[in-house]
Amino acid sequence: MTPRADEAAVAGERGPAHRLAGALLGLLSGAVALGVAQLVAGVVGGTSSPVIAVGSAAIDLAPPGLKTFAIRTFGTSDKTALVLGIVAVLAVAAVILGVVSIRHPRVGAVGLCILGGIGLAASLSRPTATVAYALPSIGGTLAGLFAFRTLRRAAGWPAISADPVQVAAAEPIGLDRRSFIFGGVVAAVAAGISGFAGEYLVQRSLAGASREAVTIPSPVSAAPPVPTGASLDVAGVGPFLTPNDRFYRVDTALLTPSVNADSWQLRIHGMVDREITLNYEQLLARPLIERDVTLACVSNEVGGTYIGNARWIGARLDDLLAEAGVQPGADQIVSRSADGFTAGSPTSVLTDGRDAMLAVAMNGEPLPLAHGFPVRMVVPGLYGYVSATKWVVDLELTTFEAYDAYWISRGWAQQAPIKTQSRIDTPRRSGSLDPGPVAVAGVAWAQHRGIEAVEVQVDDGPWRPAELGAEDSADTWRQWVYRWDAPSGRHTLRVRATDGTGAVQTEQLAPPAPDGATGYHTIEVDVA
Repeated sequence: MTPRADEAAVAGERGPAHRLAGALLGLLSGAVALGVAQLVAGVVGGTSSPVIAVGSAAIDLAPPGLKTFAIRTFGTSDKTALVLGIVAVLAVAAVILGVVSIRHPRVGAVGLCILGGIGLAASLSRPTATVAYALPSIGGTLAGLFAFRTLRRAAGWPAISADPVQVAAAEPIGLDRRSFIFGGVVAAVAAGISGFAGEYLVQRSLAGASREAVTIPSPVSAAPPVPTGASLDVAGVGPFLTPNDRFYRVDTALLTPSVNADSWQLRIHGMVDREITLNYEQLLARPLIERDVTLACVSNEVGGTYIGNARWIGARLDDLLAEAGVQPGADQIVSRSADGFTAGSPTSVLTDGRDAMLAVAMNGEPLPLAHGFPVRMVVPGLYGYVSATKWVVDLELTTFEAYDAYWISRGWAQQAPIKTQSRIDTPRRSGSLDPGPVAVAGVAWAQHRGIEAVEVQVDDGPWRPAELGAEDSADTWRQWVYRWDAPSGRHTLRVRATDGTGAVQTEQLAPPAPDGATGYHTIEVDVA
């Protein structure tokens, strides 16, 4: 080959066609690896998927500030955003490896092995991991390497095992476009079929069929009907009871745990006189209570939406703890989820007579899968991260000194009673209004203390009392409305609540970390 022809060939090797082929080589090899890994995970168990495992590890390692940022930015889609982000990072890494591997095939192969090793380490690090959790990462890596080798052969490029020195000294690498395109189509189809089949198997393994077979007994202590007037029927304010499909969800489970009712068990142990183990049938056979309880997430910003009110059915926790016999000094109850999450609740709160329960039903139906089926904890007055464990399978009586639960070890407060808060739901922030009568309305909450009053301030004027909806119980939120004769101009609206003890909501602004946000919800509106 003449020098001029050699230069042209090298330029072609480094040109757009070769770079595109290299990028597709890496991308398709990575896609095959992920697809096969998902297929194997569909057999082993969804949480063994490398993507899910890496995402779950990222959630565990994320500092509180990053967690709050993710929730604030992506809302209830934070987990979807995390998975898409992981896939995007893997895609970029695969593209880079593919381009580099045109003349350095071993780099691409080693890179695929490193990515597979990260998935393997993450899978085996999960609290519920078994040896089988290694299989998706191993199977996916081997499939990715096979695709990588096959596509290189189709392109007419040197084999992975070729001597790097000889490859570097060899003539410029060509490209068999037709053969590579055919191989690429085959790889894409294989990746798609295996990925979709794996996702089907994962979804099929969820506990939906078990939930459909459950019949919740009638409670021995039913909740009274929601009082007339609890809902003020103001446009823009949600229903008094939050529908299940609109109830907020914030937890650490990247994939909804699949727990069948017929295999569920709860163990109560630790600093107790008598260890207790219950199955689902035995739990349903206990006297069940029905109560309306508002739950709130500690990640809720001032004016945020991570709060909901539902009608729950469950077995009283204080009765179960009395049967177990709590030993002196056991000031903490650590609840564990089927996916390894832990929450630490004060024993005094769970035994002070409030309607803390092991809930089995929500708004008249068995718990939705995403909200903890078959059993979750509901504790009025405590933020969820120290009480509302979903998919609960274990209660351990211990001390706060002996054990830090999941979020406590990550910097959040050990004690977390819900703070008195209020929110303006209507009008919307930065809304445009017509002059005249305007309904300023929303909700206020101070679970287990109740709401005594709500006041609204327009601009820097005096605080004016709002009309309150009828109180259901001290454990639920209350709706409120202030009838405002709005003049033209730009106005600032603020709201504050007074709880049942007479304490007024604090004006001091504080972020959610470490024990809940505070401050007045404030919005600006234009009246034109």
